[in-house]
Amino acid sequence: MFLAMIVISIGFLLLWYRQQPISLRGAILVKDTDPRKQLPIANVEVSAEGDLSLHSATSDSSGFFVLPLRKPIRRGHPIVLHFRHPRYDPLDRNDYVQDQLYVIHLEPVKATASPQGQPAVHVANVRVRYTVESMSELNIGSEAKTIEIQNKGNVPCKGQRPCSPDGRWKATIVSGSLDAGPGRQFRDARVSCIAGPCPFTRIESDDFSRGGQTITVNVRDWSDTTTFLMEAEVSRRMVSAAEHWSYPAVFGDRLSFSLPADAESVSMEADIDGQTIIFPIGPAMFLSWASCDGGTADNARVYRCALKPGYKFN
Repeated sequence: MFLAMIVISIGFLLLWYRQQPISLRGAILVKDTDPRKQLPIANVEVSAEGDLSLHSATSDSSGFFVLPLRKPIRRGHPIVLHFRHPRYDPLDRNDYVQDQLYVIHLEPVKATASPQGQPAVHVANVRVRYTVESMSELNIGSEAKTIEIQNKGNVPCKGQRPCSPDGRWKATIVSGSLDAGPGRQFRDARVSCIAGPCPFTRIESDDFSRGGQTITVNVRDWSDTTTFLMEAEVSRRMVSAAEHWSYPAVFGDRLSFSLPADAESVSMEADIDGQTIIFPIGPAMFLSWASCDGGTADNARVYRCALKPGYKFN
């Protein structure tokens, strides 16, 4: 009986598995014999001929695509896949639906040759400039305050608090505080006895060493009058933009680079026929000498560019 139940369960699992819709997964790369030049291609439209797929798919910045097929389509079914991108030759691939990773290579559209006798424009020394904001602390000075604890020594406590730690002598507890002001913080705060019978005093609470906008201290004195000094460094938090540089990797007529996800004010500098020119990189990523696309991957922004016809890396 138990064995029959196992067989039935396996049968149901196989039936459920076979009824699950199938999705084709793959990556689209530039066609080249040099593996370093097989860069991912983003924004490639992927579709299946006829009514086999639920909808078309588009490759992301890493070239990855997922094409869901309609439920009746099973493994082994013949299929024709279409790959379309304006900067690459169209590709139609005859295949079978299989449990595999599809790696597709597209041939770049042949660049139009420069007019007879006109040399290519040379591009050299490409670098990317960007800024990253960070919080920093600026020391703007220090602040000090004295606290006087008035008390008379050798007076028996007789249970009338506050008393000395051993309960024998009458004591006094005095509080002192410092306020740095809005937007400011105390750092390296310290409190010390500077006058009077300091051995017969004790700091009751440590609300000053941790810092902050307001710091407070309570001091107990069970002898004659003493004086304490509160001191602390004052700092202000501020946002600063640090400039950074990135140098793209160039392979053939293509270049790639990545930036932190929080990079701002991105621009590209290049020597165009010996003249240094700055090109701001906005959302459209328009360059007069290259076609670029970008995306986000692993908490970074990835950019890939291909030279336009008539340009050549020096």
